[in-house]
Amino acid sequence: MRLSQSIVLLIVSNLLWSVAASAQYEIEDGFQSLFNGNDLSGWVVPEGDNGHWKVVDGVIDYDARSEASGDRNLKTAAEYGDFILKIDWRLKEASGSYDVPIVLGDGSYLTDAAGKKLTIKMPNADSGIYLRGHPQAQLNIWRWPVGSGEVYGIRNNPNTPPEIRAGVTPRINADKPIGQWNSFVIILIGDRVTVLLNDQLVLEQAKLPGIPARGPIVLQHHGGPGKDGKLKPASSLVQFKNIWIKSLER
Repeated sequence: MRLSQSIVLLIVSNLLWSVAASAQYEIEDGFQSLFNGNDLSGWVVPEGDNGHWKVVDGVIDYDARSEASGDRNLKTAAEYGDFILKIDWRLKEASGSYDVPIVLGDGSYLTDAAGKKLTIKMPNADSGIYLRGHPQAQLNIWRWPVGSGEVYGIRNNPNTPPEIRAGVTPRINADKPIGQWNSFVIILIGDRVTVLLNDQLVLEQAKLPGIPARGPIVLQHHGGPGKDGKLKPASSLVQFKNIWIKSLER
């Protein structure tokens, strides 16, 4: 049954009011928008990208096929120190199956009796957010059982002290299924990060060794096409919207 034009207009009107009301709350709370919903003003598009980072229907859309020869990530032109970042994201679809390890609560991997890492094959896509532009301080966005918000570059480093590895491992998997929108609230003060995913606390005051004092917000490229033109498993088929930041610096 088709909806009448008046009902459709009412639904659209309510959606627009909801977005405007949310924006007003953020502004009243001292947040600034990092994405205007129309174009990539305020963002640095990779040189030679050729339109693969783009705006589609009011969201930042990426198809994992950037043609840039160097860095293929999207980053803010401005740099930030201590802040609260709010950002909605979703994985549009999986780009193939991937052998995914089981990460335990202490940041180590589940292994068999011989010490071999155990994996399970899962549909996957992969992106993330670099805090202050630091690749090792990347909050992962993916389909691993450990959940998004994990800081792989620190947790997976064998030289990282055990207590720090445990700290950057999510307490719970709070991800919604592929295709659905998720919301991060990221609070970074000094070298400590706290992360809420869909209103669930996944990291609390986790230490990020080596993170610089300031840097951009970076949306990560991952994967991309192979020699056959098909996307590799765990490519960045991802979208972002409702990006707000509040400086905590005086």
